[in-house]
Amino acid sequence: MSDIFKAYDIRGVYPEEINEEAAFKMGAAFVVFLKQKTAKDKLKIVLARDNRLSSESLFNELKTGVLSQGGDVIDIGLATTPLFYFSVANFGYDGGIIVTASHNPPRYNGFKMVFSEARPASEETGLKEIKEIFLRRDFKKEALGVVEEKKVIGDYVSFNGSGEDFKDIKIVVDTANSVSGILVPEMLKNTDLIHIFSELDGRFPNHEPNPFKKENTSFLKERILKEKADLGAAFDGDGDRIIFLDEKGEIVSSDLILALMASLILKDHPGSKILYDIRSSSIVKETVEGLGGIAVLSRVGHSFIRQKMREEGVIFGGEYTGHFFSRDPYFIENPFFVLFSILGVLKKEKKPLSQLVSPFRKYFHSGEINFKVKDKESKIEELKARYQEGKASEIDGLRVDFDDWWFLVRASNTEPLIRLIIEAKTKDILENKVGELTSFLE
Repeated sequence: MSDIFKAYDIRGVYPEEINEEAAFKMGAAFVVFLKQKTAKDKLKIVLARDNRLSSESLFNELKTGVLSQGGDVIDIGLATTPLFYFSVANFGYDGGIIVTASHNPPRYNGFKMVFSEARPASEETGLKEIKEIFLRRDFKKEALGVVEEKKVIGDYVSFNGSGEDFKDIKIVVDTANSVSGILVPEMLKNTDLIHIFSELDGRFPNHEPNPFKKENTSFLKERILKEKADLGAAFDGDGDRIIFLDEKGEIVSSDLILALMASLILKDHPGSKILYDIRSSSIVKETVEGLGGIAVLSRVGHSFIRQKMREEGVIFGGEYTGHFFSRDPYFIENPFFVLFSILGVLKKEKKPLSQLVSPFRKYFHSGEINFKVKDKESKIEELKARYQEGKASEIDGLRVDFDDWWFLVRASNTEPLIRLIIEAKTKDILENKVGELTSFLE
């Protein structure tokens, strides 16, 4: 079971890799670790789950594991990951675990953990130690803690909702039969809302809950065009990612959304820090610095990003795959803040979304291209030697910058894959370099 521990969460196929026995031990190990770390005898642990078919039984055993080590459980039931984070931090609890496999297909499940103030658990902040406790300890099923059921949706909506009237803006939202469906109707009650795949179904019968894959937004695009909507938004399986489509039904890359958000935020908070990940377009850094802000580069991964934002006092950050993080509240993903910000600028400017992001479409970006490679590390070393005349960065994988283009290669943690991204100043350069690197990696 050791291979279910990833860099910043725990994930695997149910029940072969993630099962009820693992859930029990996970809950117990988490409490043991927190007691060692905090020297507190009594801990209040928030537990939540998404709506996957296996999540409820895993949740129940996770709860038993927490109780067995004397942890008190705050049961918030069905929740998105941002709602879960909010609950841990807003009410001052000692930590929490949510049962979720995020955007993965239905057969997967897993756990995301946070400490007090919703500080993320990653390899660098305790996940390795929790893994060691999980692997070496046997735990008895003793009911030493108590359970409190708590309703938190109202508090979350009050904190993050917008009272502004957006009834003139028609929006199509796809929650992919996932847990975000419990929030969207209330959060967006002041819009002209069309909510598709709203009913919760852990089989995800209409499409995978991963809007980063273009094929999973085809229904949303079709409905935007049919309804002549102003924009569309798609949430992933645990509600911590949001992908936008414009009025033409075209996907707006998340780094362009980040550039737009930076332009809005820096007007009200001049000189602030804006974080972007290493896969993002150069337009993000240029936009931030051009408006007098400070651009902060980060490696990929929500736990690393949130940790860096805390350490450096970053006001807002974004990840290429649709994660957006805000300092308020609690340095956590805040997709509704982004959505309301975009609705606000649409209302104010009276311009379509495609027009609002057009100033940021300066470069030609390949998107992420995957290659099956057996010896990933040696292949990346070959690339480093081959392109040594460029400016290399190894903050996360290998990124090499040239005057008119750059590329990034990263090795997948879980598959024999190398992920490639290229960006260039012209379409011809992009096509040439995609062909060049594709030939090498294949």
